[in-house]
Amino acid sequence: MAVDKQKANKDNASKNKADKNNAADNKYGKRGSDKNTTAKKGTVKGAAKKLVGKNGQQGKKVAPKPVKVNFQTASNTDSEKIQKVLARAGKGSRRELETMITEGRVSVDGKSAFLGDRIKGTEQIRIDGHLVKLTAQSDDICRVLIYNKPEGEMCTRKDPEGRPTVFDRLPPLETGRWVAVGRLDINTSGMLLFTTDGELANRLMHPSQKVEREYAVRVFGEINEAMLQTLRTGVTLDDGPARFQKITYRGGEGRNHWFHVVLSEGRNREVRRLWESQEVQVSRLIRVRYGDMEMQRQLPLGGWKELGLKDVNYYRKLVNLTPETQSKVKVDEKAMDNAKSRRIRRSVKKHQQRQSQSTRRRHK
Repeated sequence: MAVDKQKANKDNASKNKADKNNAADNKYGKRGSDKNTTAKKGTVKGAAKKLVGKNGQQGKKVAPKPVKVNFQTASNTDSEKIQKVLARAGKGSRRELETMITEGRVSVDGKSAFLGDRIKGTEQIRIDGHLVKLTAQSDDICRVLIYNKPEGEMCTRKDPEGRPTVFDRLPPLETGRWVAVGRLDINTSGMLLFTTDGELANRLMHPSQKVEREYAVRVFGEINEAMLQTLRTGVTLDDGPARFQKITYRGGEGRNHWFHVVLSEGRNREVRRLWESQEVQVSRLIRVRYGDMEMQRQLPLGGWKELGLKDVNYYRKLVNLTPETQSKVKVDEKAMDNAKSRRIRRSVKKHQQRQSQSTRRRHK
């Protein structure tokens, strides 16, 4: 019995010594052992802390997703592309501003700007060394004008030949500038939109939005149904295929015929070129509708009218922009009455007389 007891004590001592050696070799304990181990409360079993992924599965730690900025409602706390901010501040169209940036004329906090740079609105931005006053998009009130363009006016801010432009009679702005929504050539009259929101103008003009434009056209020449069907189906112009979405005959005499045609894009002289492809000439062209809004007959040539909040938000909704909540137009100014129409006509007439006098003085 004594021998057995001594042998058991010896075996236990050897076992304890082996356990101590194993613990010294691996201070984190045995891995892959068949024995069950217990983990301390608040730790992962096995002492080696593992990351738990989605749905309780073990995996690598997933980085948090970046927060997306809604640039349609961007303010000074968000970032926007520099050309978009400068366009909203009235410093030019996006295309013009991209050219300025490429030419090195724009700086941000004293360093040259690059296309695609994003700013928060707290920076100092200069164009040709002149400091630009920035405004947050949420602080701007989107304004929209309808202008009844007469023939003979240029859709440009300044004409090197001194010809009248569509910007000559527009109301002055405290900040920003009026941006024309598309262009009408010098021999085309009718509905032309202006806005203070460069993003709205850009979307209304872009072919992807498919905003309808309707024109009244007087055509000189022989017209038959086969020609009209060709114009509806489509013809190939120098800059690609084009067609009228709709053609409506409105009467005429002799070789002069009036049609109303509908397009959903605004390429240069597209209406005229489509008719000329059928070997007939456009002798009169008037834009009468943009989107669902038509030119008001009471508005005289050379006159303008600012749209109220409801009409502004119609155009914003049409191109998926957030609605406005404020307007510069007073409620009692929305109606276009006869007295107001007469005042506009007198103002336009005086403006035309002043332009004629200045033109005569330049030619003397």
